[in-house]
Amino acid sequence: MKANFSPKKILNNIQDYFIEISMTKFVIYMVLIAWASTTILPLLWVANNSFRTTTQIVDAPFSLPDSFDLANYINASERINILNSYKNSLIMSGTTVLLVLLFGGMAGYVMARFKFRFQNFINKMIVVALMIPAFVTVVPVYEIFIKMGIVNTYLALILPHTAGNLVFATMMLSAYMSSVSTEIEEAALLDGANRWQIFTRIFVPISRPAFATVGIFTFLWSYNDLFSALVFVPNKSVQPITVLLNQVKSQYGTDLGLQATAVIVTVIPVLLVYIILQKHIIKGLTQGAVKG
Repeated sequence: MKANFSPKKILNNIQDYFIEISMTKFVIYMVLIAWASTTILPLLWVANNSFRTTTQIVDAPFSLPDSFDLANYINASERINILNSYKNSLIMSGTTVLLVLLFGGMAGYVMARFKFRFQNFINKMIVVALMIPAFVTVVPVYEIFIKMGIVNTYLALILPHTAGNLVFATMMLSAYMSSVSTEIEEAALLDGANRWQIFTRIFVPISRPAFATVGIFTFLWSYNDLFSALVFVPNKSVQPITVLLNQVKSQYGTDLGLQATAVIVTVIPVLLVYIILQKHIIKGLTQGAVKG
């Protein structure tokens, strides 16, 4: 019996297959580009208008600037205390990230590698804690801070931000550390390493993508938290840059160029943190979801 073999037919089938794959990828890329444009284009529009005057923005909102004039940035540095607000934000957000990574990493290691009583109950309580709105705790926390005398200090934001992000950090790091092979840990124990050495020398380096992911999300949530800053640090000397941006909107509402400049200045640290840590984000978010 003669086989029905046609090289031309096989070639046509292969060609149709790759055309179908290419069209699928084309559609996916177009959807992703359209989605990304909803974030990128407004940011580019604001950056463009930061080099223009209010009159130019009102007359032609989408036109390019005649020249890259830094007058708005100079006015921002003279009229609003940007450097002090930057310092406050970086101190509070940076300290929050360090504390969350330290305590969240240790808690995640314990939850991933130890078996103890009430472990399932604690896991459930961690999930429940994620469902509690932060606004519910503002009044009691504020009263505690008044009695402690730390309102209008860096601790007034560092403590609630750290506590609020520990739950997410513990879940994220615990899931990632659970995927680490037990043979590595057993070999370290046989070599005489203690638990702290295993955590710092094995689990922390292996879990760098998860730590980077937790770090960037913690930084974003802490850096962008306007509500807590308005409540716990009303003193201008310790207010973060998000409060400054809110004040610019209320005090200089008619100066559109200055508002655009304040937005760009506020966004710069977030973009830098993301650019530095972006290669770890997807790996940290996905690898811990699969145990292996």
